[in-house]
Amino acid sequence: MSFDQPMPPFNASDPSATFLSTSCLDFMLIELVPMTYRITNELDAASSSTADISNPTNGAPESRSNGAAAETASNAATAAGASSRRLDEDEERDAVFFRLEGLGYRVGLGLVERFSRDRPRFNDTLDAIKFICKDLWMLVFKKQVDNLKTNHRGVYVLTDNAFRPLSRMSADPGGQAVVKAQPFLWFPCGIVRGALAAMGIAATVQAESSELPGAVFQIKTVPMKQ
Repeated sequence: MSFDQPMPPFNASDPSATFLSTSCLDFMLIELVPMTYRITNELDAASSSTADISNPTNGAPESRSNGAAAETASNAATAAGASSRRLDEDEERDAVFFRLEGLGYRVGLGLVERFSRDRPRFNDTLDAIKFICKDLWMLVFKKQVDNLKTNHRGVYVLTDNAFRPLSRMSADPGGQAVVKAQPFLWFPCGIVRGALAAMGIAATVQAESSELPGAVFQIKTVPMKQ
């Protein structure tokens, strides 16, 4: 299997041909992280507001008139929306990771199911990892992994010295660029885990960056139960 441009090139007038600009992925990755943070906080605020509004007159004297009670309920609902408890930093981080990694997992499953369907089944895990490093990386990130290391005991380390999603990030004068770049690695982690799952390999995937635009992915395979 090869992801090289077909020869001859696709005919744009062919009604069955499908085209997608590679810039679409770049734009999606740029917007995906802030959008996920925004959705996570909006859902949490809506959940908190619903819980508070369900009993808005808690603690109000029962002797008040219906009009006063209604006004109290309205004020309580407004206050609930304004002062709903926000997620703390760890909760927010976990929720965003869960969403981004889950999205990437589904993308990885679909990619491998489509682009490896004509390949024979991989003989071992190392062959599958090499497929990730070469074919899948080229398909998604337009280059191959720069370095692959393994301890031959189920741990694989993939190094990309110019990881595409981080290549356009500018350095923060305050030195927080690497920290802020970390969430942009969660979606690719999901892609790798989903791709491995589609090939019958259960694994955990973690990624970190010590210097932009480089990224290091660590894959730990989970032994199959006998």
